[in-house]
Amino acid sequence: MFESLRRLFGLQRSRPVVDAAQWARVEAALPFLDFLDPGDRLRLRDMALDFLEIKQFHGAQGLQLDDDMLLAIALQACLPVLNIGLEAYAGWVGVVVYPGDFIIPRREVDEAGVLHEYDDEVLGEAWEGGPVIIAWFAGAQQPAGVNVVIHEFAHKLDMENGGVDGLPRLHAGMSRSTWAAVFSAAYDDFCAEVDRGVETVIDPYGAEHPGEFFAVVSEAFFETPTVLQERFPAVYDQLSQFYRLDPAAGQIRHQGRCNRRLPD
Repeated sequence: MFESLRRLFGLQRSRPVVDAAQWARVEAALPFLDFLDPGDRLRLRDMALDFLEIKQFHGAQGLQLDDDMLLAIALQACLPVLNIGLEAYAGWVGVVVYPGDFIIPRREVDEAGVLHEYDDEVLGEAWEGGPVIIAWFAGAQQPAGVNVVIHEFAHKLDMENGGVDGLPRLHAGMSRSTWAAVFSAAYDDFCAEVDRGVETVIDPYGAEHPGEFFAVVSEAFFETPTVLQERFPAVYDQLSQFYRLDPAAGQIRHQGRCNRRLPD
């Protein structure tokens, strides 16, 4: 293991070495990476190794982190910043990984001044200026339609602009007013669908809060981009400008290549 070897020998953090077989094995569980062109795929691998070098990983509740887990997390964490840069994740170092979902005790005071204490069962949490906490699920245990890593790292990008409100720090040339109008309209529409009990094409958890909507549509942007583009085309366009990627085009190209391989 990358981490255990460093601890065992007291080594400085160094760039991991990964062979072709391990890349193939880890990436096979992340099929949405096929939507990247070959050059971007190689750049993502390189960035993931940089990420492993500069971040500190900790397994919670006795979870032993192996190399494949670390690589899978790093690849997914770096995908949103592939064309933004790792500096977007500056100012913190910790990634805490739990074996499945976990409980966070909450204390909240309502508008009437009444204190409520409860246990919140969660899949992940990103702390402003602090670590990213994620649940790890092996194989078929992974919840369908959920990407915990992309979700929580989208929150980290959202926090760059202060708090989690669904408005990250936009690039030069992007319009805050356009972003706000597009996301506000889509969020209201989505919440209305969820309230009506409609089976939504993206995770209904996005209706919890505008910040959660941004994280959920970010998951869809990378994992099921053509679905998001069809349902919320204006949101897809804004995310494409923000992430500086067009995964829907990559998905269409990939599906075309797969179709050409099918026998007559």
